[in-house]
Amino acid sequence: MKILDSVLPPRCPFSGEIVDSQGAVSPQSWATLSFITAPFCDGCGFPFEFALPSNTGKALCAACLSHSQPFAKARSALVYNDASRDFILGFKHGDQTQNVVTMVPWLRAAGADLWDDVDCVAPVPLHRWRLLRRRYNQAALMGAAIAKDRQLQFIPDALIRTRATVTQGHLNAGERAKNVHHAFAVSLKNAQKMRDKKILLVDDVYTTGSTVIECAKALKKAGVAEVLVLTLARVVRPSSGG
Repeated sequence: MKILDSVLPPRCPFSGEIVDSQGAVSPQSWATLSFITAPFCDGCGFPFEFALPSNTGKALCAACLSHSQPFAKARSALVYNDASRDFILGFKHGDQTQNVVTMVPWLRAAGADLWDDVDCVAPVPLHRWRLLRRRYNQAALMGAAIAKDRQLQFIPDALIRTRATVTQGHLNAGERAKNVHHAFAVSLKNAQKMRDKKILLVDDVYTTGSTVIECAKALKKAGVAEVLVLTLARVVRPSSGG
């Protein structure tokens, strides 16, 4: 390994600077990242600027107070900003799959209050045609890595996309929800093994929550006891949540 590092030294996945070990982030790049830490919504994980008073000890954002979610909790490691966006897009579309090594400790920390409740890990699926073009599912790579780290069962094909959907990037919240409505189902071969289990659903970015909400609905419909959500990053808009 030392010989290999001397020929191909590990580099920061953000800046390309030489770093001490594979997956490490340079100090300059680290300063550009915004990690999500408490206080945040106990439901969807939306970060608060300050702690909110709560009679139950579980503060919820306006969105989670106004309507219940099909998942029990959602957590994210990073705020989706310029730095995390470029990192995620490189991982998602640029074949920079080695960057999953960097994500694992961040995902482990973000899901700190989830691990005791997880039986197995499942990724948000790609439609088969998109998977064929991209050659890999970024959520599946993340899910496999964190499942191995936490010694949990990983079910890569727990969910399937029942129809192709357009890319969500340019859609607003309402359009996103309509785009993925009833677009997911539990695969028949995995339905029984997930019944009455607590499933950790993994994806790269939580934007409006429409994708993970539809996935969670499909899982609950198939008899899953509880769905927990973990994403690398989430979009944080002022005066919003959920």
